[in-house]
Amino acid sequence: MSFVVNKNKKVFDDFLNKSAELVAKGESFAMATVVRCQAPTSGKPGDKAIVHSDGRLWGWIGGGCAQPVVIKEALKCLADGRPRLVRITPSTPDNAAEEGVVDYTMTCHSGGALDIYIEPVLPKPHIVILGRSPVAQTLARLSRTIGYSVSVLAEKFSGENFGDATVAARTNFSLEGVKVTSQTYLVVSTQGQGDEEALEAALESDAGYVAFVASRTKAGKVLEFLRTKGVRQEKLSRLRAPAGLNIAAATPEEIAVSVLAEIVQLRGARTKPAQQAKAASLPVISTEAKDPICGMMVDMGAAKYKSEYQNKAVYFCCAGCKQTFDKEPAKYAARLL
Repeated sequence: MSFVVNKNKKVFDDFLNKSAELVAKGESFAMATVVRCQAPTSGKPGDKAIVHSDGRLWGWIGGGCAQPVVIKEALKCLADGRPRLVRITPSTPDNAAEEGVVDYTMTCHSGGALDIYIEPVLPKPHIVILGRSPVAQTLARLSRTIGYSVSVLAEKFSGENFGDATVAARTNFSLEGVKVTSQTYLVVSTQGQGDEEALEAALESDAGYVAFVASRTKAGKVLEFLRTKGVRQEKLSRLRAPAGLNIAAATPEEIAVSVLAEIVQLRGARTKPAQQAKAASLPVISTEAKDPICGMMVDMGAAKYKSEYQNKAVYFCCAGCKQTFDKEPAKYAARLL
């Protein structure tokens, strides 16, 4: 018995170490934990796995139908930031759908049932501030107060108060060595000290949000300078200027509040519905097919099990579903429509 305990402890320690490693790197991932099972299943309560943002799975939550379902729901979890309980059962649930619960009906070999809790682990929002103006200082302190990660870059510093934000002196506001992704919020608040250099560095980065603390007139002049310098219009059009929500802010402190409020608003808005509406006008190319036996959506490109019926490919999540279909294909043909 002591061997089993020690083995489970090692697995749990490995899971914690892996999670800590990803958190330290600032990577997004989802944690999946088996919370209940009904035998026979290969996954047991306490089994855990990590799903990376690219769909790779590390750990164990069971095989067969469980893994593709968990990966699919984990990626959704990372997209919307909400946890969910996934129920995989051999029959359709009698009860009405519950909020936060996703039901899957499976007919794989095991015949068991699994409840798997999936939750996202997302890095702290990262704000990169270029400049050392009073607005920059207040924005850095406020952002740290609400738990954001903050980096401040300027060509020189002379006693400014950025709280406990990370501060670094950089020539021409170079972003080298600073992790900037589509989830980074980049704010230029140079107040006349290197506006053009800072804004060019910001617009050439991968930041999903680029804002310039300046009047509309000043922003227009700097943008025109960058345009004549050869910065592409698609880059220039990313800029938000003046930065922040229009709350009639006047003082540096109020402007900093308006910028932070805009960032908070954008984080909560979730732009996916708008993106989906835009995509709806384009031809839809499906990369998934429904398993006619269990109803699971299967990635056609990666499907391991498939058959052919009336000159059409049929895809399955597992060998059991394929075997059932192959015995009586006509019986399940209607489900292919």
